[in-house]
Amino acid sequence: MLQISTMNKSFELLDKNRAKSQEGGGIKRIESQHKKGKLTARERLHLLLDEGSFEEIGAFVEHRATDFGIENEIYLGDGVVTGYGSIHGRLVYVFSQDFTVFGGSLSETHAEKICKIMDLALKNGAPLIGLNDSGGARIQEGVQSLGGYADIFYRNTIASGVIPQLSAIMGPCAGGAVYSPAITDFIMMVENTSYMFVTGPNVVKTVTHEEVTSEELGGAHTHASKSGVTQFSCSNELDCINHIKNLLKYIPQNCEENAPVYPYEMGDESRAVLDKIIPENANQPYDMREVIEGIIDEGTFMEVHKDFAENIVVGFALLGGRSIGIVANQPCVLAGVLDINSSRKAGRFVRFCDCFNVPLLTLVDVPGFLPGTDQEWHGIITNGAKLLYAFSEATVPKITVITRKAYGGAYDVMNSKHIGADMNFAWPSAEIAVMGAKGAAEIIFKKEISEAENPEAKWKEKEQEYMEKFANPYKAAARGFIDEVIKPSETRMKLIRSFKMLENKVLNLPRKKHGNIPL
Repeated sequence: MLQISTMNKSFELLDKNRAKSQEGGGIKRIESQHKKGKLTARERLHLLLDEGSFEEIGAFVEHRATDFGIENEIYLGDGVVTGYGSIHGRLVYVFSQDFTVFGGSLSETHAEKICKIMDLALKNGAPLIGLNDSGGARIQEGVQSLGGYADIFYRNTIASGVIPQLSAIMGPCAGGAVYSPAITDFIMMVENTSYMFVTGPNVVKTVTHEEVTSEELGGAHTHASKSGVTQFSCSNELDCINHIKNLLKYIPQNCEENAPVYPYEMGDESRAVLDKIIPENANQPYDMREVIEGIIDEGTFMEVHKDFAENIVVGFALLGGRSIGIVANQPCVLAGVLDINSSRKAGRFVRFCDCFNVPLLTLVDVPGFLPGTDQEWHGIITNGAKLLYAFSEATVPKITVITRKAYGGAYDVMNSKHIGADMNFAWPSAEIAVMGAKGAAEIIFKKEISEAENPEAKWKEKEQEYMEKFANPYKAAARGFIDEVIKPSETRMKLIRSFKMLENKVLNLPRKKHGNIPL
């Protein structure tokens, strides 16, 4: 009887501690969190993970600090919920910071819990998802807290390219805390309730005398459209969680697995709508998203970085059930030119796809690089080279379709045959040349034009001559730089078959520690 009684007390203590660990910072702080329009750490995990799949690790961890009276405040779990579960039946590791406990601030033990989850994710080859909601370093702990951040940054770096790392910013993320999400693959932010910055509005005002709000300085819209720090700006926390779940449909568990392929039955893959998209006038814009939607499996396009550098479109889609990454110039924004931001945006996306074996489709309509002092002085040379480097380095199946313009160095950069594309197709409307016909005619026939009785008419004549000779895909096809000129309506079938043909592609780069990308 004594043994049973002792056992019962042990069970009671366990149940009591389990209940205590579920309370976070208590009812009042949970209510305060809800009043801000924010969910608690555990509510977020409940929505994120498959029902009943969450297994918590470290629920009874306590901080070890003894200064400034903090030793009198003990909360089981120490401000972060960590563990593993599944999404779409696939294993993921998660941590969710609890703002109701010390404002979600990071302590030595808080960091240790996160590091333990990161180590497990790396050992077992599964995605890591961080739900960030933290006031920053726990200042009562001093350097131990700073060391905890560095421990996390180091693991983010080691795991980069090995397992997918996703960061959701669901509250404050400031100071050193911003660098962990910055190293991860994708960042989601929640509009109006989350922000990221290295130094806050008060410091900015003191140092630069600028008046700026937290939202203006580092809110979701700012980072989605101006800085490009976040790839997804989400209307609320549920929208943010759904973005995470949807994104995971397109990417594998780790760098050793192939991109997902879903069951698909082939039918009539011709898409007549594509034959009508390119305007008769070569200078008239069109929306490249219409081309994308006409090629991919219906309703499967998940655009990434939608509001940043809108002159290029990147994202994931399914094609014949196969997950692919898409990089496409956008003719209806700045005529689809490449510039600093679009090169950075596309280069990063290409490198992610290559890390995780996601085949790449490139859709080209590019008149060149954006000219001007602003671009040159801010490094269009090295930034444009980032995209060139990314495509050149990528070993996944790479297919290019030139829909209209492909001029100058931008033709080379946009996954041309010369930098390793496996298959290059062109529509009959494609124009592959060093530059546009007007500028080319002015340079080549400068003397003839200047000496003509009617220079303007002569210029037009020579422009037309150049167009007939070079403003088509057949010169490139004659050289083998284009594998096939196809009707737009044939594109989907050609791509499905080509990606299938390339699914066992192997390309070994020279042995080296790593390349030196022009950062």
